[in-house]
Order: sequence, then structure tokens, then C-alpha cells
Amino acid sequence: MKVIELNEKTRDNILEDLLKRSPNSYSEYEETVNGIINDVRNNKDEALFRYTLKFDGFDLGTDNIKVTEEEIKEAFESVDDDIIKVIEDSAANIRNFHKKQLRNTWIETKDDGSILGQRITPIACSGVYVPGGKAAYPSSVLMNIIPAKVAGVERIIMTTPPGKDGKISPGTLVAARIAGADEIYKAGGAQAIAAMAFGTESIPKVDKITGPGNIFVALAKKACFGYVSIDSIAGPSEILVIADESANPRYVASDLLSQAEHDEMASAILITTSKDLADAVIKEIDAFVPDLKRSEIIRKSLDNYGYVLLAKDIDEAVETANAIASEHLEILTKDPFDVMTRVKNAGAIFLGEYSSEPLGDYFAGPNHILPTNGTARFFSPLSVDDFIKKTSLISYSRSGLEKVHGEIEAFAKYEGLTAHANSIAVRFE
Repeated sequence: MKVIELNEKTRDNILEDLLKRSPNSYSEYEETVNGIINDVRNNKDEALFRYTLKFDGFDLGTDNIKVTEEEIKEAFESVDDDIIKVIEDSAANIRNFHKKQLRNTWIETKDDGSILGQRITPIACSGVYVPGGKAAYPSSVLMNIIPAKVAGVERIIMTTPPGKDGKISPGTLVAARIAGADEIYKAGGAQAIAAMAFGTESIPKVDKITGPGNIFVALAKKACFGYVSIDSIAGPSEILVIADESANPRYVASDLLSQAEHDEMASAILITTSKDLADAVIKEIDAFVPDLKRSEIIRKSLDNYGYVLLAKDIDEAVETANAIASEHLEILTKDPFDVMTRVKNAGAIFLGEYSSEPLGDYFAGPNHILPTNGTARFFSPLSVDDFIKKTSLISYSRSGLEKVHGEIEAFAKYEGLTAHANSIAVRFE
């Protein structure tokens, strides 16, 4: 990891370096992705089956694209009962947290008889993309499906790439059933995103697509946005830890490594006011890494995007954290709640030494689908709100409109829209 004294210049350099990881920086793949999307849009199942054979090595067809009840039963039989119980407990926590996000339709009446309101309705059909192979994470299945279910989405479909044998990861199928997926299809990559965005003979068109994926999936979601809603264009995972001299260096090191193992492009950053802590954390990291399963990925991640930033005080640390706007932010200081009140930009905040980031990944309940690459400045975690629509309600009586019709007509005429003005005026001829 690179040890850097914080100042305005070094902070700007780090921000520029981190932004290079954004999917928006991979334009060289866009032509390939757009070609796949157009092919699936025009040729539907035929193109989808062709790409699945090419990229996944499985001969997909109308008779085997949809996951059967028998396959789901086999998955439950092959997953250890203790793990199934953990998935069920995690799902319950996620469900309970997201239920608190539910909004209600409201209506306001006025003395003149006018009525204003907002009607809340769920989207009709939601699509969830789930990576396959080594990147099969049942926890993400729960995080994508459960908020949609809580919102009241009637039809939730899931796509995930099959192995060469046509099988889907058992943990993925178990989590999908526990979370409440209605249909599961064997399709992956940009072709699966296109299938959900435009529909094929086998896969229905959805209203929204959520879920993580590789650069081709991210670019496909970006290209299909507008034809369908999406959650976000997710970049590599990231963690930022604000710590002072009171922090346990072993805890800090282990938490930084928990994200570095995701991806060679993942970012792990420590901002600390203590040089002694910084030295101790680096020493702990060096001791941990050789014993970790994904040590090669971790080393490349830390070499490329691992930083220890030395701040003169907590105010400078918080200012830098707000500029970086990290996906995950841990605060390991004497008074983490005081520091938290000054943080404006973060996907999720973890307070205190027993609130390690994996708690949020797996079990606590808040969603782990979070804004990355600095987008926490204007985006929020995936939530029930992502699966509802708000419709405005307007009803005026004659007396209510009569009081304001002159103002409306004047405003319309000022904009040069005389037909708008006339639409109001004819009611009082």
C-alpha cells in the first residue's frame, strides 16, 4: 500500500486515480456490447442461445432455459442445512429492514374542494442479474430480490449464466427461492441484460434490471437504460476506513483486506491521524495476506488502489472521505458517532470496532448494493424506493380553479404557449 501525506494535491491525484476504475472508462468494449444488444433485440432467443454456447459453452434452448422445480430441489439437497439456515436468517433481517422503507399513498384536501396527492404503486416486473462461476454470491441474490418483493412487485425474474453442464450454483438457487424469485433463467452476460431489456420468446421484458456483473454487464445496463430502468452502473468494490490512535490495527487491516479480495480493481483506503497506527496496520496486512485464499488478487488490488493517507486531524480525514465518497466507510475512532455526523457522502457507514463491513454484506439488513466510484455524492443504496412509482394526483373544483386561473393563463402566455392558456380560459368564458 502507498503511504501518502494528505494535502489538496495528493487528494486530487488519488481521486483521479480512483475514477479510472469507473465503467465509463472502458469505452473500447462498448462497440462489442452494443453489437450483442442489437443482435438479441432483433433475433431474440436465437441470438441468446448462440451467445450462451459461445461464451458459456452450454447448448441453451427453449427446453432447458428455465430452471425447473426439480433443479431447485436438488440445490436445497446439496447445500448444507446450516448454510440454508444462515441464508434464511439473513433474508429475515433484510426483509425487516426494508419493510421500514415502505411509503404510503397520501391525499390532501383543501377547503375550496381541490385535492392533491401522491399514489404509490410497485413496478410490474423486475429483473435481477446474478453473476455465475466464481462470482456467484447468494447474498447479492437476497439483496436484489427482497426489496422488490417488499415493494410489492408482482413478477420477479432472475437470469444467471449456466456452467458448461447447464447447472446453476446451488447457493444461488437456494437464495433465489428463499428471497422469492418467481422465475429463473439460464442466461448471462450482456446478452442476458438485452433479453430482459427487450424481451425474447423465452425471457419476458422487465421494467427494471438490478444486480452486479462484469464490465460487459455494466456496459450493457448502461446501454439499455432508457428502454428499461436500472439500479446503477456499478464499479469495483471499495472501502475507506477513518481511524485514530485508538483503533485496533489488526481490525483495521482485516477490514481493508475484506474488500481488496473482491477484485484487482478494488480499492482499500485508510485515512488516519496516527503514523504509529499506519505502520502497525501495514505490518498486520503483510502478516495476513500470505494465508488468505485470494492473496494474489489482494496484492494487485493493494498495489494498484491501496492507500494509507496521513491526515493532520479528523477534520481533514472527514473532508477527504467526503471527497472520495466511498461505497463502504468504517469509522474506528474514540467517538465514531461524532465523526459520523460530519460525513455527508458514503454508501454505507459502519460505526465502531464490532461493525466490520462484512456484517453489512451478509447479515445486518441494510442493502449491500451501494453506489461506487464517488457516486455516493448523489446516489443511494438499493431500496424499496427503486421498485415503486410515484404518481401525482390533482383534482380542482371550479371555485378552486377560478381563484388562480388568471395567474395560470399569464404564466402560459409568458412562455408563449397560448393553447395552454386557452385550455384554462375556456372554462370561464
